[in-house]
Order: sequence, then structure tokens, then C-alpha cells
Amino acid sequence: MSHSDCAHVLVVGASAAGLSTVESLRRKGYQGQITVLGDEWHMPYDRPPLSKQVLSGAWESDKAQLRSAEDIRSLGAEFLLGDAATALNVESRTVRTQSGRALRADAIVIATGVRPRTLPGQPDLAGVHVMRTLEDSLALGAALREGARLVVVGEGVLGAEIAATARTLGAEVTIAGPLSAPMAMQVGPLVAGVLGELHTERGVRLRLGTGVSELLGREGRVTGVRLASGEELPADLVVVAIGAIPCTQWLQDSGIRLDNGVVCDARCRAADGVYAVGDVARWEHEKFGLIRLENRTNATEQAAAVAETILGSDRPYVPVPYFWTDQFDAKLQVHGVLRPEAEVQVVEGEVAARRFVAVYRTDGLVTGVLGWNMPKQTRLRRQEILDALFTPSPIS
Repeated sequence: MSHSDCAHVLVVGASAAGLSTVESLRRKGYQGQITVLGDEWHMPYDRPPLSKQVLSGAWESDKAQLRSAEDIRSLGAEFLLGDAATALNVESRTVRTQSGRALRADAIVIATGVRPRTLPGQPDLAGVHVMRTLEDSLALGAALREGARLVVVGEGVLGAEIAATARTLGAEVTIAGPLSAPMAMQVGPLVAGVLGELHTERGVRLRLGTGVSELLGREGRVTGVRLASGEELPADLVVVAIGAIPCTQWLQDSGIRLDNGVVCDARCRAADGVYAVGDVARWEHEKFGLIRLENRTNATEQAAAVAETILGSDRPYVPVPYFWTDQFDAKLQVHGVLRPEAEVQVVEGEVAARRFVAVYRTDGLVTGVLGWNMPKQTRLRRQEILDALFTPSPIS
């Protein structure tokens, strides 16, 4: 499909990835019709602050909005909010919605994101929270009183961030999860161990290395969590942060390949004229294989790549993944891929001083770089990943 044939682009998902797609199309000169369908009633807002600034009350919720009303108007796109997509017909490129709309377009961009995984019995108990939407953040923030006993189920990035924010607000916080340290899966044992020490020093209790077997409740309200070890952790509030599931249920009968996301080729194309961006997209990265990235940077970069493809470019999307996390006074930045089996070497600063840069190597090649409170040095080291991945090997 050439640029000139594309009179109408439909973006399904009014999130960061969806908005970035619209902005990229307009920035690259696309003059056609753009429609954005969103299941929430909000204009696009940013999700990373939900577990930090919005949860702590440092930001009013409107500060999480990604663009002003004026900026949105200047895009000349039609936003249809509070209406979820329910089906896609790939042949006619038509999306049906909950309210009964049928939206036809020349190109469709799927940006429906992810939804939180839940535990059995979770919907029936008051006081059990998840963190995905603005409402989720505001509801937990309102419930987090000084001295409230909070159990965070899940030791990943989101769980660790929520625990840090809640502890800063004066709650009594415990993190429970099957891995041995916070973010062990994302950063490997060395850095996860240091993160565990930081949380412990700040008064977060770690009950790690054992899964959660059930939520405990009385009269419809959560009272605690039972671990697989049999130990019971009393709680006034529980946050379940055990990962997310791509929102693809509406695509079940579309014929599009679904496997932990919308499966796409190297150009983020799921079918002719149908693309996916952001947390929901699982595409063929020419260096890392089939990957799906749940981070803010990818939402923006992938959207720009798909906009270019819609407008006739033919380049694979080959980013160096990047994410960051803020917990207490620690800012961690991660470039590339930190494989669990990687060999980790601290190349700048000192772990003991909690200012350092670590390089992750797999089979002798640098695949990832992690910085702890050393943003500039970390960014400079990113080049080593590019060199390792994109420099042709000399012929021996």
C-alpha cells in the first residue's frame, strides 16, 4: 500500500503508543484522516508516573496527561473515547466497537496495551488493587494511610516501585514473590541483591523466594495473603503486580496470529495494512528474535517506526531497548537486553557507593548496560551494545 492509497488511519488505543503514532504521522506530513479509538474516557496520559508521582500525591492527576487540549486539537484527529474495540475484520479493515460502531480504514494500528494479571478470588475482595489506569493509582493513593499494612504481591519493576512509593508515604510495606530479590528477573542477581538491601534499609519487609497461594478475606474485605510456605501476612491493602496480559481478546477471531501479544514481522506488521505498537506488539527484532517490550520508550519509538512504514518506508524496527525505574533515591537505567545467564562486570563507580555502571555480556558480546545513579556514564556505554550488535564480525 503506497502513501497515496492511505486516506484514513485508525489507531486502536488512546495511550502513549497510540498518541505517538498520530503525532509521528502528522510530523512526517500525513494529511489524511486519523481516528483514535480508546476504551478509557481519558485523553492519552502517561503510565510510568502512576506508580510514583501520581500515587504519592506529588502530581495532580491532570499532570499525567501527555498533551494539552490545544496540542491534541492541532493534530486534527478524531478521538472516540470510552468505547472499546470488540472485533477486527482484516479483509475489509473494519473494527467493530462495544457501542456498535463499525470503523473502516486503509491502515489500522493496534495499540491496545496490556491489562494486569490477577489472582484467583481477587475481584471479590475489597482492598485489593492493581496498577494500570489513572483510576487504579488514585484509588490506591486514597487508601494508603500512614501506618496502613500493605502487601505487594510481585517483585518486578511495578511491584518494587509501588512498594517504594507506599513506604515513602509511611505505610508498612511487605513485598511477596517467588524470586529471591526485587527485579531479579529484570536485572539479574547482583543488582537485584543491592535493590533488596535498599528496600530493607528503608523499612520494606521482603518475603521473597516463595509464591502467594491465596488472598485471605473476611466479610468481603482483604485481611491478608497466604504464602506457598504457609506463612500468612496480615494486610489492610494488597496490590497485585504479577505482570500483565496483552489486550488481544478482541482479536480472537480476526485470523491475526496471537501469542503473548500481536505477532508481527520485522516491520511491526501483523497483516496487510494492520500494524501493532507498544506493549501489545510482539515483533521480530532482527537481533533479539521475537520480543515484546513493556516500556515507555518503546511505545514512542515503535510508533514512529510504524508511521514511517505506513507512509511507504521499508525499514525493520531494530531498537536498543531502554527502560528506567525510580525507587527511593535510586534511579536505574537499563539499555539493551540483560539476559539471566549474562556475565556482569561493574565498569564504573562502585556497588557499595550505589553509583555504578554494569555491563552484561552473553557469549562475550555486550547485550546490555545498567546504570545506578550514573545516567550520563550509562548513556555513553550504550554505544558498546550498538558496536556489539550492529558491527559486522571480521572474517577470521
